[in-house]
Amino acid sequence: MRLGLFRITFPALVVALFGTAVATQETSDKPLSVIDWLGTQAPAARPRPAAPNEPAIAKTALAPVIEVKPLGVGAPRQIGLVPTGVTGLPDTIWVGSNPDRLTTLIRKLPDLNLPAAQSLLYTVLLAEARAPALDSAAGDALALVRVEALMERGALDPALSLIEQAGVTTSAAHFDLWMQISLLTGQEDRACAVLTSAPHLTHDYDTRIFCAVRARQWENAALTLGSAQALGLLPEWKLDLLDRFLNPDVFEGADPLPAPRRMDPLSFRLFETIGEPMPTGNLPRAYAVADLRDLAGWKSQLEAAERLTRAGALPDNRLLGLYTDRRPAASGGIWDRVKALQQFEVALNTGSPEAIAKTLPVVWRAMQDADLEMAFVGLFADPLAAIALEGTAATIAQNIAFLSSDYEAAARRADTDTLISGIARGQMPAKRPGTAQGAAIHDAFNGATPRADLVASVQQQRLGETILHLIELLHRGALGDANALRDALATLRAIGLEDTARRAALQILLLRT
Repeated sequence: MRLGLFRITFPALVVALFGTAVATQETSDKPLSVIDWLGTQAPAARPRPAAPNEPAIAKTALAPVIEVKPLGVGAPRQIGLVPTGVTGLPDTIWVGSNPDRLTTLIRKLPDLNLPAAQSLLYTVLLAEARAPALDSAAGDALALVRVEALMERGALDPALSLIEQAGVTTSAAHFDLWMQISLLTGQEDRACAVLTSAPHLTHDYDTRIFCAVRARQWENAALTLGSAQALGLLPEWKLDLLDRFLNPDVFEGADPLPAPRRMDPLSFRLFETIGEPMPTGNLPRAYAVADLRDLAGWKSQLEAAERLTRAGALPDNRLLGLYTDRRPAASGGIWDRVKALQQFEVALNTGSPEAIAKTLPVVWRAMQDADLEMAFVGLFADPLAAIALEGTAATIAQNIAFLSSDYEAAARRADTDTLISGIARGQMPAKRPGTAQGAAIHDAFNGATPRADLVASVQQQRLGETILHLIELLHRGALGDANALRDALATLRAIGLEDTARRAALQILLLRT
């Protein structure tokens, strides 16, 4: 799913609040999503230390003057993967907020279905930003919550990078979260190496046993397991699982273990290691990442990729690569989508309007059925815009263009005075729609008053908190709450998120949200 990044700027109202001027937003830009952007960034070259600006030989034997400052004094470190120059967000988005309030807001966010809301959430979670209230402890706690939110949505690669930036040895909670993500991404050896040198980093006996086995410390693993059994430190099912992991030859030919009521990343990997892998379809979304590996069958890979793409956690090109990896050997369900997309891509490569007109309606319905329209838009909007189509195919291509980042160009080509083209241009038609949803959108782009409390919170350096509120309002608006939709869109525009407001409104009208 394409998650367009937003060059976030502030109009006159918010500029007045801050007392500083910012550049005007260019809505015609075609920025990458934060997920896509992170995948394109090569590791920066390590700079060579500059030569010291001092003579090579001391002129006296006196000790140099050394300036001493207490640790923790001064500006706190920034935590985030995407720089302010890319997100457009200032590094003060959390500074004025109460850390506990931020934690509650992030954890209470619903599972978002609106792509624009997903995009905005990833942007704010991954943005470089300073800790609230100049408090390093608050910054550490907020970093953990940000990582948990990314993990919950299946964005494990950025979650792993963010927790490593925050410091995996900062606390036992940091290490345990790092270990969970590492287990799901197959990078547990690094975490185990750290634990081997610093066993105090976790209180989880099952993690200690697992890492001892990975380090070939068999006696240590057996002793820890025996202690856990004798003292009742782990549930019975976990002890049985660890026993089979540590002594596979003893249980050869034994009946499979029952699946636990609540899976955790370590147990998931242990089941896989003893030859009893668990299906991920009924597990939380983060477990689907394991099915992207070549170890899984093609159908499992496709299902996992679709699930993660719907959540905005997987780049569009990754899904396309799996869709076109080979020819489907069956029909029905996901195989029909694969076949439809492959046939459309062949038609598109021929450049034949007739072939495209024949395959586009089929693949578009297939994408709609799977809630993957925005992934399709991100992949094919540009080449489709260059093809002259007629009839149903032309209507679909026009809607795809309105859903793309180049919606303003689509409005110029359409040359109509409808609500959709008005949103794309930022100029509402004179006639107010009769539906509650359409009227709310019309009002939001035609002078509706933004939420005063949310606008005021931006002045108090609580932009991140404000965005979290707006994401929740957008979600409610997409589900049919007209008042929430009007307030969300009007406030997004008031604080400079014009592109987000337009894309959200277009998606609500054109997608099956």
